[in-house]
Amino acid sequence: MSIQAPSSVVMIRPDQFHPNPQTAGDNVFQTELDTDAVTIAARAQSEFDQAVETLREAGIEVHVFQDHGADTPDSVFPNNWFSTHAGGSIAIYPMYAQNRRRERRADVIELLKRDYRVQEVIDYSGLEPDGLYLEGTGAMVIDHLTRVAYVARSHRADPILLERFCTQFGYEPVVFDAVDQNGVPVYHTNVLMAIGTKIVMISLEMIPDTNRRAEIARRLREPDREIIDLTPAQIHAFAGNAIELSSPEGRVLALSQCAFDALTTNQINQLERSVRLLHLSIPTLESAGGSVRCMLAGIHLSKRTH
Repeated sequence: MSIQAPSSVVMIRPDQFHPNPQTAGDNVFQTELDTDAVTIAARAQSEFDQAVETLREAGIEVHVFQDHGADTPDSVFPNNWFSTHAGGSIAIYPMYAQNRRRERRADVIELLKRDYRVQEVIDYSGLEPDGLYLEGTGAMVIDHLTRVAYVARSHRADPILLERFCTQFGYEPVVFDAVDQNGVPVYHTNVLMAIGTKIVMISLEMIPDTNRRAEIARRLREPDREIIDLTPAQIHAFAGNAIELSSPEGRVLALSQCAFDALTTNQINQLERSVRLLHLSIPTLESAGGSVRCMLAGIHLSKRTH
């Protein structure tokens, strides 16, 4: 198994799913749906259930929790409020949108403590009243092989808190500016880039500083990786919001059908030299401005043997 690619994930089954008005201001990936709330929620649940089934058929262990919140429209994206790390550490994060703070739940952490070896839980969520936010592996794309946390600069990734996290968890922060075709800053780093064991998907042209762009490309290639350079249009189709996982048959790359359809034949061939592509159809869920990577909170903890 690759330490970059977990074999187990946590997923939260949505209840009253809809695009979150509290995050629409800086998330240009969100879209409005022209149907009623009941239909939207039902479609979201159906897409979620099919995604779980596809992942499990591929040999990925999926821990599913049902959301029961009346005002947690983004609960399907748990990777923003907690992350797990080799050596037995869990981080819990402060969230920018007030209604997203209700997504944090003790039963998820308790399951991790029960089934995996957990040494410590570090909770940063108490910093929300101070206006300090760091939205987990949405704000940070973590290279577990080289111990680097890549971060596109935004108000969802406070530099003071990022420095504190990296010091406590042993990562080097690499911070950069990234913007779309209209000059709008990228709200979460994980829509811009996905780091696998042997491949990286990233839109380098969305990093306007050419020196910084070259430096990041060099560092991403360091552990013998190939870069699949994406266009801004492909990023908007969620091609960068993918996650590499370990299955019994080898590494797979989970991404959405929308993302897969945006890739060129050459890019698909590049990826398939390293991973098997697992595409999940989640168009309703993507209307909230996130995709497959946001839905999967990878478990980088050792299993208990009891």
